[in-house]
Amino acid sequence: MSETRLSRWYFGGLASAGAACCTHPLDLLKVHLQTQQEGKLSILRLTLKIVEEQGVVALYNGLSASLLRQLTYSTTRFGIYEVTKQAIAPSGENIPFYQRVGMASLAGAVGGLVGTPADMVNVRMQNDIKLPAESRRNYRHAFDGLIRVYREEGTQRLFSGASTATGRAVLMTVGQLSFYDQVKMLLLRAGFSDNLVTHFLSSLTAGAVATTLTQPLDVLKTRAMNAKPGEFASMWHLIKYTAKLGPLGFFKGYVPAFVRLGPHTILTFVFLEQLRKNFGISPSL
Repeated sequence: MSETRLSRWYFGGLASAGAACCTHPLDLLKVHLQTQQEGKLSILRLTLKIVEEQGVVALYNGLSASLLRQLTYSTTRFGIYEVTKQAIAPSGENIPFYQRVGMASLAGAVGGLVGTPADMVNVRMQNDIKLPAESRRNYRHAFDGLIRVYREEGTQRLFSGASTATGRAVLMTVGQLSFYDQVKMLLLRAGFSDNLVTHFLSSLTAGAVATTLTQPLDVLKTRAMNAKPGEFASMWHLIKYTAKLGPLGFFKGYVPAFVRLGPHTILTFVFLEQLRKNFGISPSL
């Protein structure tokens, strides 16, 4: 029987960054759909509009911020989850599901807070191309965005939407990490091998659960981060504004969110498993 290797704490961040390079256009389209109040354009029409007006490269607008977000947010949440999991069970196995959920909740809360500044700049850079030329922020890259927000709007603005981002990160991490591990464990016990098929089925399930859990908070987070200073007096004001669209307003962009999050989750765990198998550490170390 071959030795099962364990992930290093930073593998999740690297895997998420790699997945972001592939799925960034879908993330950009999701942001555009969530921030249009009238909701007239479909995902196909929106894609064609962006390509016709800005070119194909515009679909990768904000990629630097997306990568920075994954290297802060995902590295933190995957790292905390993995270290905690291995502390409870050196092999990372036979952990009750409720403990997996608890570990994922803690990891998501910390990761969401750490990743908020990069996430806010990411949303702004992705949404910039749909604004009139005179209203665009025109951040050159993620670090330029962080510096300009700090200088022009203050430190507090860097953490705009932190409450919804943190809440979303908790649900996201529970949906992705704890469900991935649980489904993978059940499949292995059912006779599946630790291979790409198992990783695909586990991550597909995790992506579906994560999308369903996080979509309402994701809509609120995106709107809060993209808002102008003083546009919303409170989170309750933002909720009422979004509610004008009806109950489905909180699930605006659900299809592109799943289309984006599903492949992103699958790629993240496929990359993570390959990193673990090829560069992981032995449980005996």
